[in-house]
Amino acid sequence: MPMTSGSTSVEHTKPRRAPLAHLPGEDGWPIVGNTFAALKDPVRHVDAMYRKHGPVYRDHLFGVRSVAMLGPEANELVLFDRDKNFSPSMGWGFLLDQLFPRGLMLMDFEEHSLHRKALGVAFKPTPMKAYLGALNNGISRRIAKWHLTGSGQGGTTDLQFYPAIKQLTLDLAATSFLGIELGAQANAINRAFVDMVAAIIGVVRTPIPGTQMWKGVKGREVIVAFFCQEITRRRAGQATDLFSELCRATKEDGSLLTDQEIADHMSFLMMAAHDTLTSSLTSLVYLLGKHPLWQDKLRAEMHGLGLPPGAPLPYERLGELALLEMAFKESMRINPPVPGIPRAAVRDFQFKGHHIPAGTRVAISTMFTHRMPEIWPEPKKFDPLRFTDEAVRSRHKYAWVPYGGGAHMCLGLHFAYMQAKTFFYHLLTTTRVSVEPAYSPRWQMWPIPKPRDGLPLRLQRIN
Repeated sequence: MPMTSGSTSVEHTKPRRAPLAHLPGEDGWPIVGNTFAALKDPVRHVDAMYRKHGPVYRDHLFGVRSVAMLGPEANELVLFDRDKNFSPSMGWGFLLDQLFPRGLMLMDFEEHSLHRKALGVAFKPTPMKAYLGALNNGISRRIAKWHLTGSGQGGTTDLQFYPAIKQLTLDLAATSFLGIELGAQANAINRAFVDMVAAIIGVVRTPIPGTQMWKGVKGREVIVAFFCQEITRRRAGQATDLFSELCRATKEDGSLLTDQEIADHMSFLMMAAHDTLTSSLTSLVYLLGKHPLWQDKLRAEMHGLGLPPGAPLPYERLGELALLEMAFKESMRINPPVPGIPRAAVRDFQFKGHHIPAGTRVAISTMFTHRMPEIWPEPKKFDPLRFTDEAVRSRHKYAWVPYGGGAHMCLGLHFAYMQAKTFFYHLLTTTRVSVEPAYSPRWQMWPIPKPRDGLPLRLQRIN
């Protein structure tokens, strides 16, 4: 399995179990290792391992021994991957192969590059402008509906925010990427994605009936069937949504992508476009509810655009919402939508004086790096000004990595910024957001952060 120097392809096989006894760390309980401790409180688990063993340690999670590498230097080594030492497919595979196989994130080197180019057409300025029209319309109508259907009195609405925004982001992803409204299918599709994401951290990795993995595999069957039934019609049409473009896309030899390749890409992109974004929007709306002064600052910035009340947010004005972008980045620092990123070493390497053999699964912790007090003073404090140009220049380039980095930098990050700005523009120009003064959500951090109680929120109409 180790690659020869200069090679940029890798067999999609399980990494061999590399000897790791020479590294500091601990294996925990037989079979399950440290899985339950990590699931209960992943922040505390990583902090405890770091205090006991330092920034490089071996761990045992979900039946797999791995090496954690903490801090910006580790992030740069693994994500930038100058020497192509690290395989995403073998890193993510044991978590995602049964649920999101062959998605872009699970491809290596040249294959990843070729598929990324094919998918990249969906995020060029012309389709992005078309997406923005749908976002403006869908978001403004949904926020108005929230006000009408809430449980509060006197212009206020009490809302469970997380399920509401999750449904909205799924609907918006369908409109943007599929060119349709899900309608009656929406609940089944959403349930399937919920089950697939939950299965990522299932302790039992075999789809035995009744387990999380079984539910996740069944959810995948629903999603794949949904896409496959549409492919023939989309190939014959002229629609310009992402799904239709993929159905007509060709490989280097002129052949079409297979039905399975299209279904795999679409299921992964739809998950990424609504689950991770749902998490990030939820984090920021909570923080703005706790920090009304920042809410006022962002609202003033939006009014400063000089747009008429209720007007859509123009594509050309997105860059003027600098404070909003800083606030969004700070929310992803506090709660990164992907708390950790796994890889597998395809050749031996050295890091901080430790020899790590080929075949080892390695992982970086976005969550840990984003809360290192030596990089982020008062790391629990919400302070968007950490992301002024001057502050960013003073930090390590890989101190903030919510979208990964290097060749695998998130393909849809500009779409995420655009959707976040559009959502908060429509929300804050019409609504004041608040939470109970003593309220603090209990976050489930893995696999994608979400509030366990759904985030009870109060919306007050302001115009």
